[in-house]
Amino acid sequence: MQNQRLNQSESHAHQSISFSQTLMQRVSITPDDGGCQEWLAAQLSALGFTCHAFEQQGVRNLLATIGNGPQTIAFAGHTDVVPTGPREKWRFDPFAAHIEDNKLYGRGAADMKTGIAAMLGAWHQHIGLQRPIRQRFMWLITSDEEGEAEHGSKAIRQWLDDKRIALDKVIIGEPTAHLRSGDTIKVGRRGAVSAKLILRGKAYHVAYPQQTRNALHQAANVITALQQLPWDQGSADFPGTTLQITYCNSGDFTDNIVPARCELCFNVRYSHHFELAGLQQLIENAISAQTDDYELHWERACEPYFTANSHAGGLIHAAEQAIVKTTGCYPMMSTAGGTSDGRFFAGPHTEVVELGVPNHSIHQINEHVALTDIVTLEDIYTELLANLLS
Repeated sequence: MQNQRLNQSESHAHQSISFSQTLMQRVSITPDDGGCQEWLAAQLSALGFTCHAFEQQGVRNLLATIGNGPQTIAFAGHTDVVPTGPREKWRFDPFAAHIEDNKLYGRGAADMKTGIAAMLGAWHQHIGLQRPIRQRFMWLITSDEEGEAEHGSKAIRQWLDDKRIALDKVIIGEPTAHLRSGDTIKVGRRGAVSAKLILRGKAYHVAYPQQTRNALHQAANVITALQQLPWDQGSADFPGTTLQITYCNSGDFTDNIVPARCELCFNVRYSHHFELAGLQQLIENAISAQTDDYELHWERACEPYFTANSHAGGLIHAAEQAIVKTTGCYPMMSTAGGTSDGRFFAGPHTEVVELGVPNHSIHQINEHVALTDIVTLEDIYTELLANLLS
């Protein structure tokens, strides 16, 4: 089938497919933006948004604002994508945004340029239908979600704090669906933190164990202690906390020498029942109970977040109603998966949900999404805007 700009069955009112292709054809491997935000800012300015862009350590960030009202509602997303991997294994050029058999192929097709395009299409519909804008609405877009995430949404949140702008509700366009757009809403994510632990012992000949302190034996004791920590088991709404050993190395092997050093790495995925500092202290206490000769280095800490479906006027209720009106089906609430930028925006007074296209092909060769899922997401977003802005 010849590549085409729009599927023949596509209504002229839906622009999200063409918007998706425009964004996907801009090469924006993290942390590069590839001109995506400049194009998006021009589109939003034409719709009446006031745009502000800033760069930090090579990362591009865009904020756009429209309307006034008692609540500040935001859409958050990222224009950066992961590397393509071996291009020769792709069916089509990963940056050609090729349409074949009613599917859009390319890097960013699912994660998450189609989410941005669907929200842009929804705003075109909202304004074209002359629907009211009785709240303040913001776009929060970064090019640093797939990378280190140090100068993207984290910096946007700092900018908002400096301006004393409090967010009430945030929709994140990450790919969350299982089979079709709207079947799943992410209402939270577990936190994550990695650690490198260096255990020191004393090397000696294996025939004289009384003269040694085996670093590998210490590692075994530490692993046992860590596995016996009293983690929460989770609930129907949120997975429990887990700790997984990911690496163990005692150096070069010599059959008759006890190792004097062992390096352990582990990763913790933790629920909203823990705060990072308390979690780290619990783990350090378990380690120090086994040995006092060690170094512990924490890496890549990400806080958890969870939005409860607590009231009829809340964000989850609004998203659910938009999905039901658009698809006729109720969505599943989920907190599965890794971390996301939701952690930077969530708070005691800020509701966050993630709602996007299916995620079965993200970060893979031949990443793709069905055209119907892009259109459905645009319609869900259109109904969601009507629910939130009226």
